[in-house]
Amino acid sequence: MDREIRPIGPEEHAGDELLAEPHGDEILDRLIVEEMGEEIAATMRRARGAEEARYRREHPDEGLRDRKRRLTRQTISDAATTMFATRGFDNVTVSEVAARVGVSEKTIYNYFPTKESMVLDTADDALADMARALRERRPDESLTDAVLRALESDMRRFDEVSDDLIAFLPMFVKMIETTAALRAAWLDLYDRLAEVVREELAIQAGVDPRDPEVAVAGRALVGLVQVALESQVRWVEEGLRGEALRSAVSSDVNRAARLLETGLWSFELLARGARAANQARELAQAAEQARAQVVSALRQARETWAQVRGEHGGHWPGQHHDRTLKDGLRRAAERHRAERAAQLQQRRAEQAAEAQRRRAQAEERRAQAEERRAQAEERRAQARRTLPSGEPGAANIDEHDSGT
Repeated sequence: MDREIRPIGPEEHAGDELLAEPHGDEILDRLIVEEMGEEIAATMRRARGAEEARYRREHPDEGLRDRKRRLTRQTISDAATTMFATRGFDNVTVSEVAARVGVSEKTIYNYFPTKESMVLDTADDALADMARALRERRPDESLTDAVLRALESDMRRFDEVSDDLIAFLPMFVKMIETTAALRAAWLDLYDRLAEVVREELAIQAGVDPRDPEVAVAGRALVGLVQVALESQVRWVEEGLRGEALRSAVSSDVNRAARLLETGLWSFELLARGARAANQARELAQAAEQARAQVVSALRQARETWAQVRGEHGGHWPGQHHDRTLKDGLRRAAERHRAERAAQLQQRRAEQAAEAQRRRAQAEERRAQAEERRAQAEERRAQARRTLPSGEPGAANIDEHDSGT
């Protein structure tokens, strides 16, 4: 079958060739058979079919043009990764990949800005998923739980990948770790991911993204991604697959996450404190504005009263009933009412600011109590690990800590 290249529409990049849908599979089949053998080619074929079925279920509204673009991009990435894995990343050029897929080198660069990005082709999706998990976290959800939710969602994709294909994960990771250019790109991806997390945390906390607390919290959370990858490689090499693999990886990541909780709890406290401080500052500004309005109203009232008295020789003008006097007294009464209203507004603003301050203090006390409980639990756990089960006093550790 001859390769089909769809004519370029005005909305597409120049030189952006699109492979006909069956042709991409044929290209990969021939390439994998030549590079890895028929058995592995059949495994890859089944895996591609399962992944494509999953994607179409999740994206039922995908148009034909978008599907062709996606499949062309995937074919280029899969072909490049196969050639890199079998021949070595540095031994394959972009032009060789283009020739093997049957597109121009310009088309390759339309889809992938660098040679390394053909291997790390899901990097942008990973960045977006992590940012969305933090941005959409529930009010009662901790930072680590939000990251765990994103990682858990990613790990569930392994449920639809064949066991034979999962076995290639260690080889893929080893290729990245042993190739200088790929390792540099991988580290750059982690830097970008940490920056995304850092910016999201700064926005939520209302602090400067350059603050050290935000920087270290971002790095710590991104570390969970590395823990997940290393755990996947470890348990795949141990022979775990399917639900057993996902459960083991999830357990490892949760153990690492719990270790971060105490430190990140302090960051959560910082974030809540910053929000409370901002609210208190806004209330204080409102109170200051109310105070200024009161002073202005009093000044105007005094000026009006002095003017009224001056018009009547400095005496109490009660005996005069002309219109000018009545108008002056009416204005004085209106200003007096404005003064009282401003004073009431000021008192309410001050009361609200005080209430907010007390709530922030109460929240801080609760956080400190929670941190003390976590530290006590850690001391109990350390004591259990240190003392043999038969050692005198080991049974009384929990009783001693609960008493403190």
